[in-house]
Amino acid sequence: MTRIQKVAVIGAGTMGGGIAALCANAGLQVALLDVAPEQLNDEERARGASLDDRAVRNRIVAAGLARLKAARPAALAVPERAEAITVGNLVDDMALVAAADWIIEVIVERLDAKRALMERIDAVRHPGSIVSSNTSGIPIADIAAGRSDSFRAHFMGTHFFNPPRYLYLLEVIPTADTAPAALAAMVQFADERLGKGVVIARDRPNFIGNRIFNYAGQVTVHYALAHGYSVEEVDALTGELIGNPRTATFRLIDLVGLDVMQHVTQNVYEAAPDDEERELFRVPAPLATMLQRGWLGNKAGVGFYREVRGAAGREFWPLDLTTLEHVAPRKPRFDLVTRARRIDVLRDRLRFIVDRADDDRAAALLAETLLRTVAYAARRVPEIADRLIDVDNAMRWGFNQQLGPFEVWDAIGVAHGAELMRRRGIAVAGWVEAMLAAGVSSFYQREHGRVTGVYDPLTAQVVPYAPPAGMIVLDDLRGAGAELARNPSASILDLGDGVLCLEFHAKVNAIDPLIDEMGRTALRMLADDRWVALVIGNQGSDFSAGVNLAVAAMSVAQGKIDEVRQAGRATQQLFQAIRLSPKPVVAAPHGRVLGGGVEICLAAARRVAAAESYMGLVELGVGLIPGWGGCKEFVRRHVSPHARLAGIDPLPALQRVFETIALAKVSESAEQARALGYLAEDDRIVMNRARLIAEAKREALALVAAGYVAPPADGEPVYAIGRRGIAALRIGIHAMRTGGYISDYDVRLATELATVLCGGDLSVGQWVSEQYLLDLEFAATARLITEPRTQARIMAILQDGKPLRN
Repeated sequence: MTRIQKVAVIGAGTMGGGIAALCANAGLQVALLDVAPEQLNDEERARGASLDDRAVRNRIVAAGLARLKAARPAALAVPERAEAITVGNLVDDMALVAAADWIIEVIVERLDAKRALMERIDAVRHPGSIVSSNTSGIPIADIAAGRSDSFRAHFMGTHFFNPPRYLYLLEVIPTADTAPAALAAMVQFADERLGKGVVIARDRPNFIGNRIFNYAGQVTVHYALAHGYSVEEVDALTGELIGNPRTATFRLIDLVGLDVMQHVTQNVYEAAPDDEERELFRVPAPLATMLQRGWLGNKAGVGFYREVRGAAGREFWPLDLTTLEHVAPRKPRFDLVTRARRIDVLRDRLRFIVDRADDDRAAALLAETLLRTVAYAARRVPEIADRLIDVDNAMRWGFNQQLGPFEVWDAIGVAHGAELMRRRGIAVAGWVEAMLAAGVSSFYQREHGRVTGVYDPLTAQVVPYAPPAGMIVLDDLRGAGAELARNPSASILDLGDGVLCLEFHAKVNAIDPLIDEMGRTALRMLADDRWVALVIGNQGSDFSAGVNLAVAAMSVAQGKIDEVRQAGRATQQLFQAIRLSPKPVVAAPHGRVLGGGVEICLAAARRVAAAESYMGLVELGVGLIPGWGGCKEFVRRHVSPHARLAGIDPLPALQRVFETIALAKVSESAEQARALGYLAEDDRIVMNRARLIAEAKREALALVAAGYVAPPADGEPVYAIGRRGIAALRIGIHAMRTGGYISDYDVRLATELATVLCGGDLSVGQWVSEQYLLDLEFAATARLITEPRTQARIMAILQDGKPLRN
């Protein structure tokens, strides 16, 4: 099977452009093609252009590339990735298709158009190249009908979710003719190179994700209309309370677009006449009226919510589903919600809610919709998928649900849930009844919280389960007894092969004294001959949001300033001990990596970062400066190298460092983090975050095998530019204040930062120790933490989640 290096994306619309950007981000060579226009536009006529002009023939695809470059959130990891994309048209550039190892079609959803394109592709593709369609509604086998045997053996569906860069799910849909080797190659490529979570779907309407998701939305809307629940009530109940995103039901429809939801729903209704709940996929009358009025959601400015600005500021008025008028918001209150939120474990919370459906209005809606959805999912197996885990993964990865339908049913209890369904007249899948009759009580078999087996409806057996090769799941290691130490905020686990893992599991993984304590324990353990390296990583949503501001604020409010300072000094010393560790320490950042989260990464010998890492030293936003080595490391990494070169002034490098920290620049990708200086050139970027811990372990072992040489015991000299640098930076600070861009207190903070970065009041530039700059960092943060305006900024972040510019 050909190794995929060159990709041709045919169709330069929003989705095609997004897929092209994803491939470019992965380091692939990409050809983006679209049709050539059939007539000139006004501008082309005015300048006397011809349909034979290359620029005219590329007009449609060029516009698509321009949209891709301007997309927000950004489709490209860094703007320079666009250089990997070559544009062309389907008249002149079929040679680009012929050269591609993977050709993906993302054109208009018309079978005739897709078949005509596939005929042209079949005529030019090279043997071994994979061809796929991103269709969301047309049968995959129908698209390949009439093509050559080789084409059909290498053809499949690859259904990305929008935007492709950010949504993890990829549904791969083979046909009866797809060669197993081609399918395996695509799955491996999508996982390891594109960084996707892959599920195998059957060639049925809307595949897995949209089929189940759309049913869940329809059953919720129909139930709400029939039983008088308001838009606000439904959204208050169907979001984070039951493991869904905050957008819940109606806010999510507004976000996606009512027209898009209607298209998906209509496709099921038309393409699945044998679905026993087909009538549920009819659009309810109120929603049909909204479609007629153009109330499509966020893109139309009005949908189930309308933004209203008045004396109370900006408000979102919900739609009254009876009158179809938007009304003033009335935050619903449910006693059930208050009680359920006290239950931290989602599985326990779901059981609690479902068991109260008979005498609680809120629980009734949730029980009815959850039970119907999980029962429907079971009845769709094996129609839409062979494996239960593919259904659950599709819902978790594609729609950010914490649990898939079979995990939800396990939480309720399979037998208990089946009995509740029977009472309501909900059909239970025959294979579920057979499973229970055979004495199998759950879909997933677990040992110490670790999944070891999954029920297979096709064989009526529990089949063993293990994560894909090359992945490490920390919870699985924990279940297998590999957790060596633990406190409420952090753990130490044995990754195997002599590698330890320091794992954070506090709220947003904010760094607190307990994490500090576990970090010291990890370093003490690392000193033992049993261990050769340490990985700092976790599998939470974010690597770390920085210092635990709540702990600091509480101590300050209680007058424990010295304790706050001592804790800050201790963490600074811990991070420096990590930097000077005789054995390699590898950090594995992902998601949000802010403040102290960046500083612990900077302390490591190497970083293996997830492609979606958003890194920034943001301390000035809360009235502080980086105080755990961030200032020192930026000077050491980005200023000192210039000072070592004859004839090179380090001042421009210092100014860039100052700007990055003073403006609290946060990267929009790991690649941009490298450009900003948070990652080094020899740090690695991993596309699939699920592989991050394993790749960090591999990097740690590679450092050991290469004969890792630790820094000198007292660090290395760092260049301090002194007064000249402070004076230069103050000019910029003054200009910002004069222009009204910053406040007087911002001036104070920026001056403190400038002084630390320049090494203090030194008459001439000179080399200083790392500890010298660390002492300056500590002194500055120790002063600032006592400032009322810093404390006000901290409280603003804690209370409102927004920075205060005082």
